[in-house]
Parts: sequence; structure tokens; C-alpha cells
Amino acid sequence: MPAGGSLFHHVELWVDDLELARAQWGPVLLALGCEPFQDWPAGCSWRLGASYLVVEQSPALLPGGHDRLRAGLNHLALHGSRAAVAAALAAGWTIRTDTGEAVHLIDAQGFELEVVCGVAGPGSPSA
Repeated sequence: MPAGGSLFHHVELWVDDLELARAQWGPVLLALGCEPFQDWPAGCSWRLGASYLVVEQSPALLPGGHDRLRAGLNHLALHGSRAAVAAALAAGWTIRTDTGEAVHLIDAQGFELEVVCGVAGPGSPSA
């Protein structure tokens, strides 16, 4: 078992626009029960238990923007609720798809967040 009972220590997303990412990710992560964790000029993070999510506008970032359809991160899937989806929509995210069990959201920089609102039963396709 990993330390702290969590598989992930942290996930770090490099973004082109830190303030936009902070404005869009912050309300969703707060609605999911996360708390602000770290804050520095080039980034910030939110924590839940032993895991945390970082958004950073690194000075080492190469130009070109994020594209979920290229090699790299396609999407991040988190257990959540319809309240988290509502917070995302209020913060400017758009819905890519809603299966009833999970809602796939896209932020203004092209990152996709899947909020899993229910648990699939036996034989259900995975998201």
C-alpha cells in the first residue's frame, strides 16, 4: 500500500495561463473537498488527503499549448459530484460529454477533467 493510502502523491499540470487555470480549477477542486495547499509566483496547488494537484506556468514550458489528443495526458478522472460539475460550469468549463455516471469537462486551455459522479455496476463500460 502506498504511503498515506493514496496511489498518487501529486499530479502536476503545466499551463500557458496560470491565472486562468487558477480561476477554473480552483472552484472545482474546492467543490471536491480539496483545500489550497501551496502558492508561489509560478504556480499553486490543492490537496485532498495525501494527494495534491499542482497547476504551474513554468518558465521551462515549451510553446505550443496542451492538446489532449496528442501524446501525454488525455484526461484526469476524479471521484466527484454534480455540485463539482456545477462549480466547473460556473467557472467557465464546457461539457464534452455526460454519460449520467460521469461528466467530461474541458477547460479554456484544453485540459479535460472527468468527474465520476456514480459507480459503474458489473458489466458497465469504463470511462
